[in-house]
Amino acid sequence: MTDTPIYLDYNATTPIDPRVVEAMLPFLRAHFGNPSSDHVYGRRAKAAVANARDEVAALIGAQPDEIVFTSCATEANNLAILGVARALQGGSRDRLLYSAVEHPAVAQPMRHLAGAGWRVETIPVDASGRVDVAQATAQIAHGTDVALVSVMLANNEVGTLQPVAEIATHARAAGALMHVDAAQAVGKIAVDVNELGCDLLTLAGHKFYAPKGVGALYVRASTPIQSIQFGASHERGLRPGTENVPHLVALGEAARLARLELEVESARIQALRDDLHRRLADAIPGLLLNGHASERLPNTLHVSFPAVAGWQLLAATPDLAASTGSACHADQHAASGVLGAMGFSGARAAGAVRLSLGRFSTAKEIAEAAAVLIMAWRRLVSP
Repeated sequence: MTDTPIYLDYNATTPIDPRVVEAMLPFLRAHFGNPSSDHVYGRRAKAAVANARDEVAALIGAQPDEIVFTSCATEANNLAILGVARALQGGSRDRLLYSAVEHPAVAQPMRHLAGAGWRVETIPVDASGRVDVAQATAQIAHGTDVALVSVMLANNEVGTLQPVAEIATHARAAGALMHVDAAQAVGKIAVDVNELGCDLLTLAGHKFYAPKGVGALYVRASTPIQSIQFGASHERGLRPGTENVPHLVALGEAARLARLELEVESARIQALRDDLHRRLADAIPGLLLNGHASERLPNTLHVSFPAVAGWQLLAATPDLAASTGSACHADQHAASGVLGAMGFSGARAAGAVRLSLGRFSTAKEIAEAAAVLIMAWRRLVSP
């Protein structure tokens, strides 16, 4: 086993781009001021935060004053959902909708609100993990009581892209707000909040080559939302606490790089992903692609290997770092909620593996990863 296995788990987290590290280093050393301080150290920090806000806004087609910085996507999702609920509580709209394949950072706040008296419904998905627009529309149009609809832009497991813009059109026509968890999409595909028609959108720095511990929530102007934390007036009063300047600088630089390099890099990664798929499919009869065949992230290959469990296959490939399509709890390997919502059989869910590529993936690595997986699969099915 090598100390540096081939990394194919970019959907879990990305390495920090060296250019991002260089951008943040001065703010870990010389420029250490508090942005709220009225002296040169504070002014430098405040300017750096403003520049980061500009870059994040430019990446997603927003205005800088619509960007609220957070510690991560989970915090941003909680602020979006609980903050809107707090602003609208006691009104005539008491129904919340979210897709059946949302990340726990959306599903759990929704369930919390269900326990607090809100009427919460899930929107089902098809076998590709894609929300049915007709079904979503029917649920939204059933009365005039929907406060918020939350549908992710790209699924973190299978990579399926959701028809967010279509759903948002119906949500807004019904007077409901639209929230999009785009943590897995930003930096991988073009994201524009106006084209999506959303009122709130979540992103996470560590999904596009910034450090862990920094994220943002886009809040369209005039969207009803209240803080769920209490303190000083940072971030328009929605997120109190002294700004994490080095990480915000990193987020801004990562956003700038993503905006400049997205088109070329996405095409390169998709070609590598498709090459990996071809190599595996040619050598492994019965290999099944999970997720939508075309409407999915360009970096994500989620497949089910026949006659083996995904965790067994990855255990047999220590020179490869990837994830299974199942969640392990109490030593039991159960199908993930996403695969269950897609209606997968037990065998197909058990054999699932997620292979996600990124900026530092190379053609040589992809060829080697395919060979390692093929050999391991053959050993397992024919010991």
